Amino acid sequence: MTLSSTVESKLRGREPSSAPADAAGKVLGVEPRDDRGKKRFSNVVHWAYGTSWGSVRGLLAAGGLRPPAATVAHFAAIWGSAWTMLPGLGVAPPIWKTPPTEVAIDGLHHTVYVLATSAAYVALDGSGR
Repeated sequence: MTLSSTVESKLRGREPSSAPADAAGKVLGVEPRDDRGKKRFSNVVHWAYGTSWGSVRGLLAAGGLRPPAATVAHFAAIWGSAWTMLPGLGVAPPIWKTPPTEVAIDGLHHTVYVLATSAAYVALDGSGR
């Protein structure tokens, strides 16, 4: 996801999204003092978010879901929570107020993350689940 969003933001000439870090800052009461601190906090949030959601993929397999179903459930959980949590915290607009192109691009980035996480899980697990 990092690779796809970095390439996409450079191609489109936009700044990286600060919404996840802004949301985490609100929840945790963290306010970085400067741009360097904001970038560092954003990076920590990004990796913590990805790692924690990666563990959910393992839990889906432990619950008995086969890889295709686990991948779909993982995507639904991640994307659904993002489109609920970020607007709920006031750091992003709701999905119905977001341009369709932006929704599609966000869906693409989350799809990349879910497919890569699922492939890594299956490769490391070795049981085919």
